[in-house]
Amino acid sequence: MTAMNTIAAPANSTGASSQNDTSSALRFITCGSVDDGKSTLIGRLLVDSKAVLQDQLANVSKSGEADLALFTDGLSAEREQGITIDVAYRYFATPTRKFIIGDAPGHEQYTRNMVTAASSAHAAVVLVDATKLKWNVDGLVDLLPQTRRHSLLVNLLRVPGIIFAVNKLDALGDDAAAAFAKISAALQAFAKQAGIAVTATIPMSALKGHNVVEATPGWCGYQGPSLLALLETLPVTAAETDVPFAFPVQWVEKFHNSADTTQGRRVFWGRVATGTVQVGDTISIHPSGQTAVVAQVVNHARVPGSIAAGHGAGITLDREVDVSRGDWLLAQVTPAADPDDEFADTPKPRAFAEATREIKATVAWMDDEPLVAGRVYLALHGHRWIKAKVKRIVHSLDINTLQEHDATEIAPNAIGHIELTLQEAITAVPYAQSRVLGSLILVDTATHKTSGALLLN
Repeated sequence: MTAMNTIAAPANSTGASSQNDTSSALRFITCGSVDDGKSTLIGRLLVDSKAVLQDQLANVSKSGEADLALFTDGLSAEREQGITIDVAYRYFATPTRKFIIGDAPGHEQYTRNMVTAASSAHAAVVLVDATKLKWNVDGLVDLLPQTRRHSLLVNLLRVPGIIFAVNKLDALGDDAAAAFAKISAALQAFAKQAGIAVTATIPMSALKGHNVVEATPGWCGYQGPSLLALLETLPVTAAETDVPFAFPVQWVEKFHNSADTTQGRRVFWGRVATGTVQVGDTISIHPSGQTAVVAQVVNHARVPGSIAAGHGAGITLDREVDVSRGDWLLAQVTPAADPDDEFADTPKPRAFAEATREIKATVAWMDDEPLVAGRVYLALHGHRWIKAKVKRIVHSLDINTLQEHDATEIAPNAIGHIELTLQEAITAVPYAQSRVLGSLILVDTATHKTSGALLLN
């Protein structure tokens, strides 16, 4: 069985709408291996886009030359060791768009931080250090493990815009064009094998600024746009508005003194995960299984109206029902009738997502201890905590060959396929259909550390 069928599903196989929003702020991350130039790239973007004040530039300058990496490496340990440990966020804007950048660490030990940043990103710039690769060989160039791991993870997390940036080509002098051609071919072959839809592959020098903010036509044989120009055209992640309505309840507001008994006297607040909600919709409540009709919908400013996925909402039902934090409000759908059975009963409406206690999922394991069968963790689904027992380790992914192999454990920072048994049923759909309904996190019951990110299959 190959990775393309299970572990590395293409990022564009989603249930999201096809809207193409290029005006909203773009949240993107830089990722890749250690010392590939991620922090330097962000510093170059900030300086060349005039997003840095003169006194800030002076603070990171040594001997008259700016150390661009210091704009994001703000922890004292990062400056002492010259590495990125935690995700650093920076903000800047061009005349056409605003950007939020996440500088993810490259060390394998801090893969968990990179996964956290990628889970909310609209795009990812995967840097590749040309000076680290043996490009002057016959056949395909061997890519670094972290380049492969980070590329697989951003694809797994459905980051729609993935850009390969081949960095430090200026250090290769006259061999830069040949090196870029060989490395680009290896990246494209890897992406094809893993099912990764690549937006572009750009030759770049973060230190000198080639193809970062301003394009350098013809350099390394590349005639395309600069990295910044490309980022300005990428759409944000589309809201999942074409999936039926789902709403995880985050907070319950009570109005016990209200004299109006024609509807429920509580407002359920949260963010619409999928679909759209409006007055008159019939919904199911999970886990109780009760049904009710939406009596009122308001936005964050308490203005009535329909609310779509990705936006906060306050929902009041037509009657008092038992709903608390962690419960789900789900749209009701009517299953299609069997056309070959004329005596079959008319199908009854039901919640669009089936409740289940048995979960099959892809896991990005982030704990220092390996994941083994039999362990019990706390699982968070929406705003609901449930105990989860690891039933079986199905496969572990070899990031070098992209082949799955039988395993008895999932090593730290590895990707695998597991089966879980939950203490209580959850309403789950595949992650490819919904990021919110199809994802869980596992938390260690003793240390309370986030141990793994689960993407439901």
